[in-house]
Amino acid sequence: MLNIQKYGAIDIGSNAIRLLIANVIEQPQKEAIFRKSALIRVPIRLGEDVFKSGTISETNILRMIDAMKAFGLLMNAHHVVRYRACATSAMREASNGKAVAKRIKEAAQIDIEIIDGVEEAAIIAATDLYAVIDSQKNYLYVDVGGGSTEFTIFSKGELIVSRSFQVGTVRILNDLVSDRDWNVLEDWIKTYTAGYDSIDIIGSGGNINKIFKMSGRKIGKSISYLYLMGFYKDLQKMSYEQRIIDLGLNQDRADVILPATRIYLSAMKWAGSKQIFVPKIGLADGIIKSQYLTAVKQG
Repeated sequence: MLNIQKYGAIDIGSNAIRLLIANVIEQPQKEAIFRKSALIRVPIRLGEDVFKSGTISETNILRMIDAMKAFGLLMNAHHVVRYRACATSAMREASNGKAVAKRIKEAAQIDIEIIDGVEEAAIIAATDLYAVIDSQKNYLYVDVGGGSTEFTIFSKGELIVSRSFQVGTVRILNDLVSDRDWNVLEDWIKTYTAGYDSIDIIGSGGNINKIFKMSGRKIGKSISYLYLMGFYKDLQKMSYEQRIIDLGLNQDRADVILPATRIYLSAMKWAGSKQIFVPKIGLADGIIKSQYLTAVKQG
């Protein structure tokens, strides 16, 4: 007999805040199935505040409180049995990050954990990634966010190394990523991928998901380096307004998609990869799965 419960994951990023609600389906003598039920995204760009001034503005604090109240009501309506809210780069760098989390707890009854880059990468690695990778191949997993990008290398089904870099789309838009930052990232990728004859990229994040959808490719197929480079060049020729009107992008996507594409292309170039796979998994998926595994251990 099936046992189905709903789990919630709140991902508080530098470019947007997301609520993922997933069905966790348990079957006798089989592994649990994780199936997305609802995804709500609110474009509150915390990184715009933090990476410039070092704090989250009062305007965005109030927007966050409203969003968290709404998320709480939605989780109640869905009968979510467990949830976890994780804040990443922007809130962990904000001087008032902990104070904001306390205000949200008091106003919306949502507990927020401010996690570091290492834990963020570990949570992402806990996703159902193993269900989509070939256990005989090598991969560089690239999860691009607004404030940071997490990189993980998998070889023959094993996690080899993982690291978070402060190279994100909102930082790049605000000219806060230096040549040195790019050089350190390039050296890391080249160093840890040098020992593999071939390595593919797995891309994660809203921007690469959007690019994949726009490419018209079927699920499971890859995007080539040449296609992505051509797409990038086309983006560069278009104004912000044209990306909204001609490509149908939301206003909070039309600017960050350009630096995001640059990050993926750079990773592919430095790793010597010719293709990128887009399985549509990320931090929120990892939060769901890690909660379930914790619940199982606790009995």
